Amino acid sequence: MHRVVVLALDGVYPFELGIPNRVFGSADGRYEVLTCSADGEPVRTGSDFSIAVEHGPQALATAETVVIPPFDLELAAADLPRPVADALALIRPGTRIVSICTGAFLLAAAGLLDGRTATTHWSLVPLFRRLFPHVSLDPDVLFVDTGDVLTSAGAGSGVDVCLHIVREDHGSAVANQVARLCVVPPWRDGGQAQYIEQPVPETSENGTGATRHWALENLHLPLTLADLARHARMSTRTFARRFGEEVGMSPGRWLIQQRVARARQLLESTDLPVDRIAGEVGFATATSLRQHLHAAIGVSPLAYRRTFQAAGRVLTRAPA
Repeated sequence: MHRVVVLALDGVYPFELGIPNRVFGSADGRYEVLTCSADGEPVRTGSDFSIAVEHGPQALATAETVVIPPFDLELAAADLPRPVADALALIRPGTRIVSICTGAFLLAAAGLLDGRTATTHWSLVPLFRRLFPHVSLDPDVLFVDTGDVLTSAGAGSGVDVCLHIVREDHGSAVANQVARLCVVPPWRDGGQAQYIEQPVPETSENGTGATRHWALENLHLPLTLADLARHARMSTRTFARRFGEEVGMSPGRWLIQQRVARARQLLESTDLPVDRIAGEVGFATATSLRQHLHAAIGVSPLAYRRTFQAAGRVLTRAPA
C-alpha cells in the first residue's frame, strides 16, 4: 500500500485539505492517507474552525507521496518558519511531493522548485514571481508534473493532479473508477488553461454540451468544425464562439485532446496495433497519432505501452 501523507499548515483551506483523502482513498485500498501537522498540534484553518490531526511531523519520514494543500496567503513568504523547515527535512529523498495552489509557495521557499517549471493559482502569479524569481512559473496550466515534484493551481486542479497520479500509478481504468466515485471528470490535461476569461454562460439547450457528447461517441470519424456545427445546428462561427466560451479552447484543440486521451486508454488496456488505435480514435495515420502523443506527453505509443506493461498492468485483447 502506497502511503500518502498530507501536511496541514496553519491557515489550511479545508476543501483542498480533504482532496487527497477523497481521491486516493477511493482507489480501492491502493493508498493509505495520513494527515499530519508540522508540530503535532491542532491546526487553524482558513475558515472559522480548527482541526485536530492524528499525526505529528514524523509521519513525513514514512511517506512515499507528500501533499501540501494550500494555506492563507498572508503566511506565504520567501523563508520557511523553523517548525515547517524541520518537518520538511524529515521527507526522504526520492519521495514524490505534490502542492495544491499556495502550497507551491512552500515548495519554492524550501528550494524544491529550483530549476523546475511550476504553477500556482493564476491570481497569485505576481506575488510568486516577486518572491521566487528563480522559479520558472507557468500560470496558464492546471498542473505541472516534473517527475518527483508536481504543482497544481486552484481547488479543482487539486482533484486533477491527484487523479493524474492515480492514472500514472495504476492506469486509466482505476483512475476512471475513482473519478466516478468522486463524481468528477476522469481526466483534464495538465496543459489545459487554468481559467476562462469570459464569464461561463448558463447551460441551455443552445449550448455545445450535446455535441461534445456526440463527438466523444464518434471519435473514430474524421470530424471537422463544420460537422460539429451542423450537429449543433449552428453556423461554424457561432459554434466556435460558444464552444470557446464553454470549454476555454477551440473545437480542434479539444478534439485532439480527447483523441489522445482515448488512445492512451487503448494503449494501456488493449494489445491493438498502433495503426488500429489511430483509426479507432480518429487520427488519419499511425504517424499522426505518434506526433500528437509525443506532443502531449513526450513519448511514442510503443514506449507508453511498455511503461504500463513493465508496471504489471494487464492488457486485454480487444475483439477484431
